[in-house]
Amino acid sequence: MSNREASPFGIRDKMGYMLGDVANDFSFIFASTFVMVFYSKVMGISTGLIGTMFLVARCIDAFTDIGMGRIADRAKTGKNGKFRPWILRMCGPVAIASFLMYQSGLQGIPYGAKVAYMFVTYILWGSVFYTSINIPYGSMASVISQNPKDRSSLSVFRSMGGMFAGILISVVAPLVIYYKDAAGNQVVNSTNFTILAGIFSLCAILCYLLCYWLCTERVVLSDKKQVAEKQASILTTLKGIVSSRALLGVILSALLLLLASLMSQGLNNYLYADYFKNTKALSLSAMLQLPVMLILAAFSTKLAVKFGKRECGVVGMLVSGILYVVIGFLHVTQVWVYIGLVFVAMIGMTFFNMQCFALVTDVIDDKEVITGKRDDGTIYGIYSFSRKIGQALAGGMSGWALALIGYDELAVAQTEQVARGIYNISTFFPGVVYLLGAAVLFFIYPLSRKRVESNAAELKKRHNS
Repeated sequence: MSNREASPFGIRDKMGYMLGDVANDFSFIFASTFVMVFYSKVMGISTGLIGTMFLVARCIDAFTDIGMGRIADRAKTGKNGKFRPWILRMCGPVAIASFLMYQSGLQGIPYGAKVAYMFVTYILWGSVFYTSINIPYGSMASVISQNPKDRSSLSVFRSMGGMFAGILISVVAPLVIYYKDAAGNQVVNSTNFTILAGIFSLCAILCYLLCYWLCTERVVLSDKKQVAEKQASILTTLKGIVSSRALLGVILSALLLLLASLMSQGLNNYLYADYFKNTKALSLSAMLQLPVMLILAAFSTKLAVKFGKRECGVVGMLVSGILYVVIGFLHVTQVWVYIGLVFVAMIGMTFFNMQCFALVTDVIDDKEVITGKRDDGTIYGIYSFSRKIGQALAGGMSGWALALIGYDELAVAQTEQVARGIYNISTFFPGVVYLLGAAVLFFIYPLSRKRVESNAAELKKRHNS
């Protein structure tokens, strides 16, 4: 390991890394939140089949995510770094593939053709192009700086980027894609759906280019060590990685976090449209995430440094889980009361979400301390795959749950029983999953504040010698 001669780590790197996740989420969050709405309400495809597609795509990701991680690890470090060049290469393909998923002009073609188009475009976007840019982007955090505090800051700024994009999408999209019919029901404007997808794709390309320009890779793996690590087979590498209790803990916690949060986001479209019958309130609910994010961003790194990322994450997930379960038992009927309660419940989850990417770099360091080897791309590939599993399960379980309670994709309005079922799933499910996430961090994930600091000191000693 060595440090590349470059300007010191600072706000330029933080802003660039933040914009990288803004770019990611212009397609990822939009898909996680609205792709099922598009396929079910515009294309008329059953929610159960959509859920099945999500799981098929994630099975493919098991190969593409880890494969892309190995490709990134084996790449030579050039003048622009090891991981940065991938952002420049793949920003166009991933944006185009995202846009192709939302083609409302195809809603009149035969049902079988629509299903085939859905499978092909979704897998092309998520399993191929998104993977090819997200894995190098996530791995880049470990080579921007070796300092744990810097990496914690990068995680915070990355999470802020994702939240900025998520808030923008959650606020703008409902106002653009929904309109109210004469009976007061919320109906989807299919043409606006396609136009908005195109705008988000263009914004993603711009943010990716800014990320490439603003970030600097400072940590370089020596050529001699790279050659030695390339000679190790992928099975040998994976065997050493998956035996890590730290990696198991971060995978399970990330999977549960994504499962709960993305299922909530996805079901919110149905909750506000069919239970509260007020999609404008959905936009306001998303806007209220902004003050939470800004407040936590100011204190997140300081709390993580003082008490530990793992320790704060346990408390945050525990609080969110308890509050969501309470909201479920209350059966709130007033939309503004519900928004206020959920606003409080999301605070704990948001804190952990801001630090979860820094946990990955801690896992990479822990592996190097134990084995003397670094596999940044491969480890991040496995972590990314776990997040996609969370996304797939969220989408799949959302579709299956809606089908189970009798949701009718073609009906303008749902029955009262179905609407109540949507409310129960939207509250009790994330509550239980967040509690499980807290348990995983406490009982399985071993990297406490003390151990992270010890690993950082040990690696600094080795690298200097």
